[in-house]
Amino acid sequence: MEKTLQVLNSLECNGVLGRYAIGGAMGATFYIEPFLTFDLDVFVLLPQKGPLLILTPLYEALREKGYREEGEYVNIEGVPVQFLPAYNLLLEEALTEARTTNYDTTPTRVLRAEHLIAICLQTGRDKDIDRVRLFTKEASFDMEYLIAVLKRHGLEDAWQHLNK
Repeated sequence: MEKTLQVLNSLECNGVLGRYAIGGAMGATFYIEPFLTFDLDVFVLLPQKGPLLILTPLYEALREKGYREEGEYVNIEGVPVQFLPAYNLLLEEALTEARTTNYDTTPTRVLRAEHLIAICLQTGRDKDIDRVRLFTKEASFDMEYLIAVLKRHGLEDAWQHLNK
């Protein structure tokens, strides 16, 4: 995993990625008990040409380094990585507010727990709602900050529904 993060850091340094942060199940493991996950979800800001997000430079840069696509993932140093463009305001905010941390000795960014909760509520899949329940039981997070995020992104009803 550390080598994978080093590759991501080099992509960001070289301008292939605007910014990245770990999200999804792997991001959650920075805050709650680890659980089985298959891949590394990496939320990214990508260079844009007009209204279109362009993934081609990212995939070309990875191919040049010897990494290949495998379905919806790119295998980077043995880790299946799924690149998820920040496609809405919540994800853009989450990337901006992501926290810098180290994985072993490699710096990386991870989405804040509050944003991971909001993204799970927005997605609304059963496994995401289960993850929100785990966050509320196991994670330390700033409730005031979470409520502000939920208000900004119209997710208060989803939160209230979950906490009935």
